[in-house]
Amino acid sequence: MKQLGFFIDASKCTGCKTCTVACKDAHDSPVGINFRHVLEYAGGGWRQDRSTGAWHQDVFAYYLSIGCNHCADPACVKVCPTKAHYKRKEDGLVVIDAAKCIGCGMCAKACPYGAPQLNPDLRKMTKCDGCLDRLERGLGPICVESCTQRAIEFGDIEELRRKHGTCAAIAPLPAAEATKPALVIHPGKTAKKVGDASGTVHFALK
Repeated sequence: MKQLGFFIDASKCTGCKTCTVACKDAHDSPVGINFRHVLEYAGGGWRQDRSTGAWHQDVFAYYLSIGCNHCADPACVKVCPTKAHYKRKEDGLVVIDAAKCIGCGMCAKACPYGAPQLNPDLRKMTKCDGCLDRLERGLGPICVESCTQRAIEFGDIEELRRKHGTCAAIAPLPAAEATKPALVIHPGKTAKKVGDASGTVHFALK
């Protein structure tokens, strides 16, 4: 089965959040709803060499653009009581049938990436669907086309893996084994491994 997915180049992402803003505008998302958000993971500090008195720093920081990863084993699909969440057979995208959704929020609690979000006006769960409306018109997801650094790609996940490798998780993301995300990440030089606790996660933009 074909599986579409995302490639994120963490070495290029500058944290500008253009992808977030473009997505928010394209989907007319209400305040507090962001289908794609940018994480900043930063840490480190200064230490003094006791023998020389010189100070050295090991400060690090990097950005990571994250949305729904259309997982091979999606937690949201497994916990949805009405089967509103499902994987499309033709492209592997995980979507929500609004007619079946009761807005219970079980999917949001289960997803390790924070993808499903409750739209307070509709009382329905919403999330990234890979910009299905644009795909049907032969266009790419708005986050990909709006990225100023060309740090996001979208396509057949196997082709993206052949092109960019198989890394699917760096800190602060969860281990890829949990849901098997359709995601490939190119880590930057300062990227930390999954499970690292030396940094702090920051993200903003309502």
